[in-house]
Amino acid sequence: MILPGTPFHPRTSALCQPHNWRRWAKYIVAGSYELTPEREYWAIRNAAALLDISPLYKYTFQGKDAARVLNRIVTRDVSKCAVGQVMYTPWCNEHGKVMDDGTVHRVEENLFFVTSADPNYRWFCENAMGFKVNIQDVSDTTAAVSLQGPRSREILNLLARDEIDALRYFHVMPNHLRDIPARISRTGYTGDLGYEIWVEEKDALPLWDLLMDTGEGYGITPTGILALDLARVEAGLILIETDYTSVRKALIPDQMSSPLELGLGWTVALDKVDGSTGSPQSFVGKRALVQEKKREAEWRFVGIEIDWDSLQEIYARKNLHPQLPMTTWRTSTPLYADDKQIGYASSGCWSPILKKYIALAHLRAPYFELDSHIEMEVTVEHERKRARAVVVRTPFFNPKRKKE
Repeated sequence: MILPGTPFHPRTSALCQPHNWRRWAKYIVAGSYELTPEREYWAIRNAAALLDISPLYKYTFQGKDAARVLNRIVTRDVSKCAVGQVMYTPWCNEHGKVMDDGTVHRVEENLFFVTSADPNYRWFCENAMGFKVNIQDVSDTTAAVSLQGPRSREILNLLARDEIDALRYFHVMPNHLRDIPARISRTGYTGDLGYEIWVEEKDALPLWDLLMDTGEGYGITPTGILALDLARVEAGLILIETDYTSVRKALIPDQMSSPLELGLGWTVALDKVDGSTGSPQSFVGKRALVQEKKREAEWRFVGIEIDWDSLQEIYARKNLHPQLPMTTWRTSTPLYADDKQIGYASSGCWSPILKKYIALAHLRAPYFELDSHIEMEVTVEHERKRARAVVVRTPFFNPKRKKE
């Protein structure tokens, strides 16, 4: 099966020098536009990076019961989502295990725009039966780019009919970029100042050209998912099928995770109320999550920093300097303490901006507490060794400009 390109493919395919295409959902996207993602990464942190995020699945919920239906599906309290606000949220199966995660945009009082990593149309419709809501899959008719980095606001202010300065973090606004109608949300997957721009498919190429032409003097750089992966690890953001397994694809219960185990307890509103009846709001997985909340946590998703001196010592025994990953690795890597395995790291990288070797990890109690000293398995010349590491708070990188 030949996967198609996104609506931006006529532009991105001409720019992708290494042709290192990656699969994302049912599309192909550029891994990087240059032979290495280094310059693209620094565009995210120092200038403006332009990323094609069209492969995200996108849905609209419209109607009198739109908010009620979403409140039955997701763990966040959608009734508290004001018009113009965006909420990040997971949603679960009946056992309180995560199916997917995404964002909910309240575009109008009874109109919501929802994004997800995997297809969810059937699941959404099954949970909407009997309610006055129209759910549409607009994945193929909506194109999207992400403009991320400290100069992204300047570029958009040159183009936007309504100034961007007033758009707060995790909020969305209708706007025009010159003559192109768009919804602009102050969201992203980099942990930096940034925006996501949602347009009709027919406006994809004019939008790309407009942003590239306007941003030329501001360091705008087409950026692939390899650089994005480095930034999202620094931001402590989880990735489906890497940092957790969707219950749809899990083969055994041990492969499933709850929001509480993924460090997403803040997204679980057990006290939300049905706005129509005033009674406690039931949602899929609530009963299991109520019970889990009463127990001591067994697992927690955390950040770890690998000790540099320890790495040097291990490699020095082979007369080598430490060999560091230039892109994010996404493999299960054992973690140890007290000479026993106590968890695993799911993705990690050398952080170019922090100059640290960092990873996202699942740890058992009590080893997930901050400042706990653990060890991570590393392979040096085909031999398994253990490097010292410490549990730290995420995000690893959290600039003030992200929310200012």
